Amino acid sequence: MAAPQHILGLDYGDKRVGVAVSHVVARLPRPLAVIANDDNLMSNIQHTVAQEGAGLVVVGLPRGMDGGYTEQTRRAEDFAKALQTIVDVPVELADETLTSVDAETYLGAGPHTKDAVDAVAASLILERYLAGHPAPEATA
Repeated sequence: MAAPQHILGLDYGDKRVGVAVSHVVARLPRPLAVIANDDNLMSNIQHTVAQEGAGLVVVGLPRGMDGGYTEQTRRAEDFAKALQTIVDVPVELADETLTSVDAETYLGAGPHTKDAVDAVAASLILERYLAGHPAPEATA
């Protein structure tokens, strides 16, 4: 079996989860989708991990403006722990401070949906994660 070639980034929210994907070598995150945070969330993410050939899932970890824990921080951690029990790949947490604000800036002044903001925020979470982790050696 070939080594996994992609990493998923998730921007967890109470209503929806933004999803982004990046190739492990090319390291260019792109928004992929938004998944409703409903009873099918975990199975939908499990399906997305398999469909994208992901070898790692990175979940954004929100913090308060002072860097401290918030209720949303705890919910994101609980989500990551629950996700780890159903996917066969590592699940890691990464700082997501102000990614939604940065996503809105990236999308510009025109009208954009919350789905678009969440998907772009997921790609920014993944971009930050990748910036702090060296790329694997390319194999011939």
